[in-house]
Amino acid sequence: MMPTSLQLMLLAGALVGLGVALLASRLVPVQPDAADVIARLGRRRPPAQRLDADCDSDDLEHRLGLWAYRWLPSLVWARTPVTQLALLRKPLARFYGEKVVFALVPLVGVPILTAIISLATPVPWAMPVAGSVGLAVGLWFVPNLFVVADAKTARSDFTRELAAYIDLVAMERSNGSGPRQAMEVAAQMGDSWVFGRIGEELARSRWSGVPPWDALQALSEQLGLPELAELADIMRLSGEEGAQVYITLRARSSALRNALLNAELENANAANERMSMPASMLGVVFLVILIGPALIRLIA
Repeated sequence: MMPTSLQLMLLAGALVGLGVALLASRLVPVQPDAADVIARLGRRRPPAQRLDADCDSDDLEHRLGLWAYRWLPSLVWARTPVTQLALLRKPLARFYGEKVVFALVPLVGVPILTAIISLATPVPWAMPVAGSVGLAVGLWFVPNLFVVADAKTARSDFTRELAAYIDLVAMERSNGSGPRQAMEVAAQMGDSWVFGRIGEELARSRWSGVPPWDALQALSEQLGLPELAELADIMRLSGEEGAQVYITLRARSSALRNALLNAELENANAANERMSMPASMLGVVFLVILIGPALIRLIA
């Protein structure tokens, strides 16, 4: 075991080095956030308050996310999946809090596990330090992977529901409804989150006096959904130029369904290939078992 005095010296040196690193990170010039600058110039709420308004302040992950956003360098948030979070309607504070929790688990758990193991056998201090830091860095990006995977599924669901919504809008237009009325009535016919999201934007556009196609265009840019932007362009032609868009809408919904079908076929083919790999490996192992002894005798 390492002498206690030497352990205290190493711990003190580590704390001093951490303090110097944190102080240096605060003094390093960073690129200002354009949204933050515009918000401050426009006398809007600062980013921390906007994060605070996103979810319940009594949530532990929310409080940790707010603390981390205020005190950690902005460089650590460089790869925040903002579009995916907007699609999932996941607050930034909760996302930041999840990253902090994932990083704290190895930083706290590994030293405790090491202390328990060291009761039976000595453990070099470098192993738990390197292990905890490495696991913390790796787990820091795990919430990003979860958000990207969930957003991919949500985007597929949105496209599927959007095809049905476009058909409903086309039927309402064929029945003589106006562009806005057709879009609003179609949004009320479904009970999924996609129909609800579109209905919210249409209701907000009515109260704010914004054309509904402009509202859907803004929503498509916010969520990264080009299919919704194409619907907005079609309805803009119908609302501003009086174009007959029934055939165009039906063709667009058919194209979305064909794209979804092709994607499902690709996933099925990929699944079949993954299922065939174990059988191929078993065949290779069987051939090695049959040919191996003969090759060994020839070499010998």
